[in-house]
Amino acid sequence: MTKIGRIWLVVACFAVVVASDSGANAEVKGKWLTEGGKSHVIIEPCGEKLCGEIVWLREPNNNDGSAKRDINNENEALRTRSIVGLKLLSNFSEKAAGKWEGGKIYNPEDGKTYNSKLEIADPDTLKVNGCVFIFCKTQTWTRAK
Repeated sequence: MTKIGRIWLVVACFAVVVASDSGANAEVKGKWLTEGGKSHVIIEPCGEKLCGEIVWLREPNNNDGSAKRDINNENEALRTRSIVGLKLLSNFSEKAAGKWEGGKIYNPEDGKTYNSKLEIADPDTLKVNGCVFIFCKTQTWTRAK
């Protein structure tokens, strides 16, 4: 797998779809299971946009038993914050029915933030298009039960 492929895989493992606050898109709010089942993210309003926060990790601890931290963050002051509770998604706005743009996905694996576009496939299926440079890939997420 190429470096860009690995980076996208990590981004995709933590990515979740967000939506605007309009009634037609209310089904986007709630808890979502990322592809591969690595995390749950809660989508909630933050101002006029929606944001996503990691609320559960399948593997929340390091090998030594300590909680996973944001150790790769480019900002050294943020490296001690826990991955659980981390704001992963921000700034998504509805651009068309069921489609959002202008959002960002933070990747704690490399400490970088990427552009993202989102689309609802059905009430329990979300599509996340994440881009690293000019390379983009779409992943599928499901509503957590």
